[in-house]
Amino acid sequence: MAVEVERSGSVAFLTLSRPEVLNAFNTEQLHEFLGRFGEVSAVTSVRAIVIRGAGDRAFASGADIAEMKGMTPRQALAFSQLGQRACHAVESATQPVIAAVNGYAFGGGLELALACDIRICADSAQMGQTEVGLGILPGWGGTQRLTRLAGPGVAKDLILTGRRVAADEALRLGLVSAVYPAAELIDRARELAERVARNAPVAVGYAKQAIEQALEGSLEGGLAYEAHVFALTFDTTDQKDGMAAFLERRRPEFQGS
Repeated sequence: MAVEVERSGSVAFLTLSRPEVLNAFNTEQLHEFLGRFGEVSAVTSVRAIVIRGAGDRAFASGADIAEMKGMTPRQALAFSQLGQRACHAVESATQPVIAAVNGYAFGGGLELALACDIRICADSAQMGQTEVGLGILPGWGGTQRLTRLAGPGVAKDLILTGRRVAADEALRLGLVSAVYPAAELIDRARELAERVARNAPVAVGYAKQAIEQALEGSLEGGLAYEAHVFALTFDTTDQKDGMAAFLERRRPEFQGS
């Protein structure tokens, strides 16, 4: 199975599992990823999702070059659109999605990580939009998400040179929010996901949507949307219990409603 799923309480782990090709994505794995991710994200008791790569060498080394080599432009368009669907599924999930980047995250592997809400990596990680070295360019959203995340200067540097960056530079450029020793990465990802999962799911989901609005529209529109979803949380049992728990100095029991 190219994508493995594991549950740990309210956290789900999706493991990209083609270690023989450094977890590179082919068409079959993309379809499997879409199916497995869709199943997991549809479960309301799952409050955070972690994506990781099998083995200690790669998160995902990109798209499968052996499959891409002989594609026609029409086939390449379909492959690009399929990869974009996978990244959009991650980006649009109700739950926060965390990328735990161990080892290589090149090409489509980095594009998948960029679609996640939070990225952390091992100190051994390397990242890059390396496509121009193959005679192509990022096709799963890299030109768009990297620009939004790190700015056009960084995006042009990484995409036009195709160079790889180590973990410390990835942190400096804002590609990841934290770097950990490789042996600690999954434990730190689990702790981060569990911390997210302890919060009110409806509020977390609305907050994720509001942040996306900041990237897509005007300040005025974003503020209006923020006020709208802020108000909606006051019609939830989680808001009532959360504020009561604060005043009563106890831990809230969020139900996701």
